[in-house]
Amino acid sequence: MMHIGTGSIASAARRRWLRAAAAGGALALLGGCGFALRGTATLPFKTLYIGIDDKSELGAMLRRYVRAGTTTQVVEDPRQAEAQLQVLSETRQRSILSLDASGRVREYELRYLFEFTVRDARGHEYIPPTTITLKRDLTFSDAATLAKDNEANLLYRDMQNDVIQQLLRRMSAIER
Repeated sequence: MMHIGTGSIASAARRRWLRAAAAGGALALLGGCGFALRGTATLPFKTLYIGIDDKSELGAMLRRYVRAGTTTQVVEDPRQAEAQLQVLSETRQRSILSLDASGRVREYELRYLFEFTVRDARGHEYIPPTTITLKRDLTFSDAATLAKDNEANLLYRDMQNDVIQQLLRRMSAIER
């Protein structure tokens, strides 16, 4: 017959309590630093017109994020919208960042510029014309040109996601 002493039961209970206290402390620290899981954004208007073609990659992604991540309804007629997002420009740029000793490109800098404004139905600006600029560095190799082009496309797509997240945060901060 096996006999378990009360010391091992108390020790196990103490370990469970310490683990729970450590987990609670970690959650309190994360909450205190402003960390929050991505959830729904609260936009200050019920309907939104997005002035970018829904057949474009950015337009489709933006509509999907607004529909899935907010309570705001996307409308196709700007006259039915409480707010109108107008995309003024979307630009991708690639510039040489560094060269090797023989003059071949070693690194590129990729830039993504997104200019927009948000207005109400009467033309009052919630957000005046604003440009979001994002940059990423891309190492380059002549031996892997196709792979580097694919990597550049992935970086641009990542920058589009960042722009959408920033845009949603800026629209969430609008005070009517």
